[in-house]
Amino acid sequence: MDNEEVIDFDVDSDDIDIEPNDAIDMLDSPLPDSTTTTTANYFPDGDLEPYDGLEFESEESAKAFYNSYARRVGFSTRVSSSRRSRRDGAIIQRQFVCAKEGFRNMNEKRTKDREIKRPRTVTRVGCKASLSVKMHDSSSKWIVSAFVKEHNHELVPPDQVHCLRSHRQISGPAKTLIDTLQAAGMGPRRIMSALIKEYGGISRVGFTEVDCRNYMRNNRQKSIQGEIQLLLDYLRQLSVENPSFFYAVQDSDDHHHHNQSVGNVFWADPKAILDFGYFGDTVTFDTTYRSNRYRLPFAPFTGVNHHGQPVLFGCAFIINETEASFVWLFKTWLAAMSGHSPVSITTDHDAVIRAAVMQVFPEARHRFCKWHIFKKCQEKLSHVFLRHPSFESDFHKSVNLTDSVEDFESCWFSLLDKYELRDHEWLQALYSDRRQWVPVYLRDTFFAEMSSTQRSDSINSYFDGYINASTNLSQFFKLYEKALESRLEKEVKADYDTMNSPPVLKTPSPMEKQASELYTRKLFTRFQEELVGTLTFMASKADDDGDLGTYQVAKYGETHKAYCVKFNILEMRANCSCQMFEFSGIVCRHILAVFRVTNLLTLPPYYILKRWTRNAKSSVIFDDYGLHAYDNYLESHTVRYNTLRHKAFNFVQEAGKSQYTCDVALVALQEAAKTVSLEMKNEVRRTMANGHVKGSSVSNGEQICRNENCQQEEPQDEMDKKIIQLRNELEIANRKCEAYRTNLLSVLKEMEDQKLQVSIKVQNIKISLKDNL
Repeated sequence: MDNEEVIDFDVDSDDIDIEPNDAIDMLDSPLPDSTTTTTANYFPDGDLEPYDGLEFESEESAKAFYNSYARRVGFSTRVSSSRRSRRDGAIIQRQFVCAKEGFRNMNEKRTKDREIKRPRTVTRVGCKASLSVKMHDSSSKWIVSAFVKEHNHELVPPDQVHCLRSHRQISGPAKTLIDTLQAAGMGPRRIMSALIKEYGGISRVGFTEVDCRNYMRNNRQKSIQGEIQLLLDYLRQLSVENPSFFYAVQDSDDHHHHNQSVGNVFWADPKAILDFGYFGDTVTFDTTYRSNRYRLPFAPFTGVNHHGQPVLFGCAFIINETEASFVWLFKTWLAAMSGHSPVSITTDHDAVIRAAVMQVFPEARHRFCKWHIFKKCQEKLSHVFLRHPSFESDFHKSVNLTDSVEDFESCWFSLLDKYELRDHEWLQALYSDRRQWVPVYLRDTFFAEMSSTQRSDSINSYFDGYINASTNLSQFFKLYEKALESRLEKEVKADYDTMNSPPVLKTPSPMEKQASELYTRKLFTRFQEELVGTLTFMASKADDDGDLGTYQVAKYGETHKAYCVKFNILEMRANCSCQMFEFSGIVCRHILAVFRVTNLLTLPPYYILKRWTRNAKSSVIFDDYGLHAYDNYLESHTVRYNTLRHKAFNFVQEAGKSQYTCDVALVALQEAAKTVSLEMKNEVRRTMANGHVKGSSVSNGEQICRNENCQQEEPQDEMDKKIIQLRNELEIANRKCEAYRTNLLSVLKEMEDQKLQVSIKVQNIKISLKDNL
């Protein structure tokens, strides 16, 4: 080869993170036919060692031979360098080395430009073991030109050799079995258990659980990228059928495979966008389906409607799970929802998702799903669950049944001490995130939960029962549409029940009747539980600070477990230490108990959230006065009564401090009683003469008579007569306007009810027709 020039190429791959299953399958790939000849073109003897002059039919045969020899001896191999011909660029020489050959090349620029998130273990120790082969000019065979046998490190025993990188190959039959089990919804851990049982031991399987996991991930990615076009075609068709349908696709540069691929996909139908306007105050981003348990990287945005049912706000396919991709997804979703950020958002316990939420929803309260955390707890602490059957119950109690931050802190550390878990890293991380998943830290924010003390707030996924572990993309579209139809049918049924089956009242309280006419059936049932629950509670006044009264509310005989309720009598607002109203939008039994002892007969408008009422989707703003005049009369009467009682109570407290002040107070009360009696008589006279006069009896400089014989002077001049006449006419006009307004609002309400009834009938007809087809 004197007439040829050669060039050295460094093909050292140790610094490149290559998946094990991406390597050439040297042991399980079918060998070329020439390997069965009598020449040393593969290895005629299973125990043959390399030697100078040993011939092979191809470079691949030489590589497979050296790797097989390495497996028997106990080390891993890699390709170190090659030589190419200047004449035609063909490879004419290869060197295969021990994987521990040389030393790691610490390229400063390379490490400076990119952040290394998972530093790799240094494995190179300068081992000299190698095999060099070169191509013979005349025969085109590959001949061993150099062989170094000695290693400068310990070799691996036979029962561990399957863990070495160059020997970790997944055979064809193993791939088939993995594919079958993955399609059935099994995860890598269970699949590896099946393979170990099938092959009779981990060393016979020939690869590790990490390789199995990587193979499954790559398999899923290839499958998704291959099928994603079906999804895009489906979304384009929906967009053509309905211009209001929204979808967006993120372009993703796949640097590992050096090609352009589809990134995340998001879509929302018009109903989802409309429903967000009604119920978008709290949102859940459900990433359950992207776990290894499922084949679909699917994540819906959901919420809760006025019937307590899950409602859809859009869907996403998560192909790329980087922080930048989640930021794109959240911004896209927010744009589709007209830019209105929710009050609160619930997601899985994931650092990448948390970082994206902080960027896109800085004002929203971010909560980690407690159900997901409990599931992870079962995995991370499986040994504790097995050893201590009582641990799960104690864990739930410390999280769900504590009423204050102090109680939780005490229970948590008692739990760690009891089960000797103070040094458990995962629990330490969980504790540091406690403000984002433990209920006592979150009750001051609205999450639309039916109860703040439920055992585990499951995510209540919109697609539960429709998408399962074996669902693939080709099946997804049909199941997606079926889920939408079924959820709509359940909402229509709940609307129908609310409008046509009045609930059974359990008390004579005007407040219960008021709530039964406003709330949906589901929410009224929940309110009714709280109202009936007040019968076992007693509210006692603990402090009085002007207009603000403080009450201790507790069950009879359980004063040590009292709740604190602060009630502003003038503003008609109360705050309870349980914070149920802030968390769920439903007034708690403790506040209702205070309303009972203060004679507040109806719910103030502040405690009736429109999103929980039967008119949650109505565009008409109904005025409570027009629709519930009797309720407002009771409420205004209660306000007047409570205000007078509050002032009188303070007056009596001050006056009773001495006999002198008590006597003065009695005289003042007698004078006040006479004045009120006189005004009541004057009010009757004015009503008989002029009709009902609203407002205070002291107006326009008119003087109140101080004795019963005093008569108000009649106006003498025509100007005064004209003023009184115009005032009376204005009062009559106001009363007529009020009546017209009340009637108009009643008509509008009736129209809304009829509209809802028609909508229910239309949906029922559609469903019947679809069933018949």
